Amino acid sequence: MKAAVFHAAHENLTIEDIDHDDPRPEEVVVRVAASGVCHSDVHFYDGLYVMPTPAVLGHEAAGIVEAVGDMVTEFQPGDRVIACLSIFCGNCQRCLSGEPFLCSRRPVRGPGDEPALSWRGDRVQQFAGLATYAEEMLVHQNALVKIEKDIELDRAALIGCGVTTGLGAVLNTAAIEPGSTVAVYGAGGVGLAAIQGARIGGARTIIAVDIHESKLATARELGATHSVDASSRDPVDAIQGIVPGGVDYSFEAIGLKAAAEQCYEAIRRGGTATIIGMIPQGQKVEIDGPSLLGGKTLQGSSMGSNRFRFDMPAYIDWYLQGKLLLDEMITRRGRLEDVNEAFRAMKAGEVARSVLMFN
Repeated sequence: MKAAVFHAAHENLTIEDIDHDDPRPEEVVVRVAASGVCHSDVHFYDGLYVMPTPAVLGHEAAGIVEAVGDMVTEFQPGDRVIACLSIFCGNCQRCLSGEPFLCSRRPVRGPGDEPALSWRGDRVQQFAGLATYAEEMLVHQNALVKIEKDIELDRAALIGCGVTTGLGAVLNTAAIEPGSTVAVYGAGGVGLAAIQGARIGGARTIIAVDIHESKLATARELGATHSVDASSRDPVDAIQGIVPGGVDYSFEAIGLKAAAEQCYEAIRRGGTATIIGMIPQGQKVEIDGPSLLGGKTLQGSSMGSNRFRFDMPAYIDWYLQGKLLLDEMITRRGRLEDVNEAFRAMKAGEVARSVLMFN
């Protein structure tokens, strides 16, 4: 099968013929129909996060089941599915406590197992247990949810990561209340989903912060009541000019130390700042210590605190009901061979989301 292989930071991915193993009893082979290009993948391309190589990146996809292992009962060939990197065991303390997104025993193949993917006879790392920049995926059944409703698979792919991460950070992790005031740093795929989560959750003021006017325009289209161009003004001052004293909730959806610190500074006394973005490895987020005496909270969010087999069908319903806007989030579509251009466009701020389409 064709796959985009990642070799080293700052080097273009190359399209290669690689192989996947036969499915084990609880594994599923999925033919990828569409894969979103997420900023998390770019963090590895830029060397801000490290992983063994060669590898196949990608973690936001929808497709069609091709084959199943002997113990798989929930899926069968022909089923349409969304993949999620929150692969859960269902038996560890975190899973049994209602936090499967923090599963401590993710059922994925480890270094001592036969590799899921190989190239020229050598192991290929499977990013996030998924590796969606390929024509097929070999994944554990607990990485999938069945699509029961009529939705195009490129839209469904977005739900696999960006939408679930952004919506969930607002509605699950922070659990905003109706009438809240909200600021969102970053109007890419995750940030736009967070803005929609704030709208769906009943926020009365939603402030989008970005440095690209085209992305701010999309943010306003999807629910932002105000927008701040951080390239021309101090975003904290701007936010507190709109909401004196600061917002109730803020969200950082970029992965920048400075934005995370501003996200915290922008909240009121007793407010909550949630960091969604992947701050580069080795960097520390610094806050003013005495400000904590005002009851301010700084927290992280892992994949929107999801229970994806429950959440994703609901998000599909919201899309079909017109509450969740997905068509507007897709800026460009391309083929697998366009993955490097998709990375470039994302880094340049030209797109909210690019989606790679497969036959």
